[in-house]
Amino acid sequence: MALLLWQTLKEAIHAYTGLSPVVFFTALALAFAIYQVVSGWFASPFDDVRRHQRARSSAAEEEPPIPQPVQLGEITEEELKQYDGSDPQKPLLMAIKHQIYDVTQSRMFYGPGGPYALFAGKDASRALAKMSFEEKDLTWDISGLGPFELEALQDWEYKFKSKYATVGTVKVTASEAETASVSEPAETGEKDAHVTMQESAVVDKNDEALTEGDVKNE
Repeated sequence: MALLLWQTLKEAIHAYTGLSPVVFFTALALAFAIYQVVSGWFASPFDDVRRHQRARSSAAEEEPPIPQPVQLGEITEEELKQYDGSDPQKPLLMAIKHQIYDVTQSRMFYGPGGPYALFAGKDASRALAKMSFEEKDLTWDISGLGPFELEALQDWEYKFKSKYATVGTVKVTASEAETASVSEPAETGEKDAHVTMQESAVVDKNDEALTEGDVKNE
């Protein structure tokens, strides 16, 4: 049966085209390939847009939804480290000046592999103020910073307050807070002592001048 159909098809091809079946099917395949190439040149730009939209929608379906921020209250620095993005089931957190922010929506920046991943799970106030990526600056201690660095830190703080939800604070022990504040009062005390010494020197010189004047008058 199949042989009979093939024989009939060959006769029909030769009768209508004058070509042998091999030449006919070769020409047909070549024409189809040319059609695909030419149609690609004149493809509508909307086709690319639709393909891009389908790709985005499929990617959005695959990504898990961002959970709502959960208030943590006051936690320690050690507890904050648990939210550095290593566990995808937990929110991604970081702190500025003891205020903890939920930065889960910016996981591409602060999550593992992101450019600011080392700030996650920490209060990196000093590093942000100095724009430093050194391990020693990943701390909340901002003592000794200059006005420009403090202004930069304030800009970061405003940005985070306007963009991310505040979910808690970092607990700082009394000894740590005292250590951070020692340098500034000491510096102020030295300045006051220096001013006092200068004032005393001026008073002594004035007294000497008055004494000499009295002697001359006598």
